[in-house]
Amino acid sequence: MAAILGLWILMYLLDANRANDLVQFIHDVARWLAGWSHDLFTFDENWARVVAGYGLAAVVYLFIGHAVANRLRRY
Repeated sequence: MAAILGLWILMYLLDANRANDLVQFIHDVARWLAGWSHDLFTFDENWARVVAGYGLAAVVYLFIGHAVANRLRRY
């Protein structure tokens, strides 16, 4: 999940072609995954909103994934 969100941030910052099907798919999945944090921050710059909103979701998913992996490793 964090990889998809990171990929979307990278595609956004590099100004990927939004008409491309792969770019559109990554954007749709990332928007769904970060639905709770997408417009949480209101920076003036659009790129800062994308990095903060999607980046926060990626960090949260990384922490959750790490915690689940630690729990599974103990069993």
